[in-house]
Amino acid sequence: MQRRSGLATAVAALTLTAAACLALTGCGSGRMAALHANCRTKALSWKVTVLKAAPNGARREARLSVVNKGSQPCVFDGFPTFAVHVGKGPESDGKGQGRTMPIDLRRGGTVTTSLRYKDHVPGMSPADCLVSNDEVAVGAPRDRHQKVIKVRDEQGHKTRMNVCEETVWMTPPVQLGG
Repeated sequence: MQRRSGLATAVAALTLTAAACLALTGCGSGRMAALHANCRTKALSWKVTVLKAAPNGARREARLSVVNKGSQPCVFDGFPTFAVHVGKGPESDGKGQGRTMPIDLRRGGTVTTSLRYKDHVPGMSPADCLVSNDEVAVGAPRDRHQKVIKVRDEQGHKTRMNVCEETVWMTPPVQLGG
């Protein structure tokens, strides 16, 4: 009986120690991320999806999805770059809200970021907004390169982002199926 309780105590102590170590060096930490290079825009597949508008709402939601198509895992460390602009004219830039953690993104792994912006309201035309475009420029955190992608709706059809402010707000990126 004492032998069993001693063994149970040892197993419990080992489990608590392992859990504490994982909490200190979790998958989102810099220690795990230090094993891989930062993600690069060209090694990622990008998709922006405008979600269905809320009735009578001036705010619009969208989702930016990023898949690692590179041959190796990489670190997605920070907010991606995001911009909606018309040529060299007016522009609405993405700005992060909240704290990000480095994400060790395996090959084929997906990261998403929610976007929120002011859309045109009833009685206002999309032309009255600061920017209206069916393309956006995106880029990996800490990478100066950008890629232009088409804007899609939830059914996968081409659509436009009508942004009536200078800022598109972003939530911290999260890994799907982590």
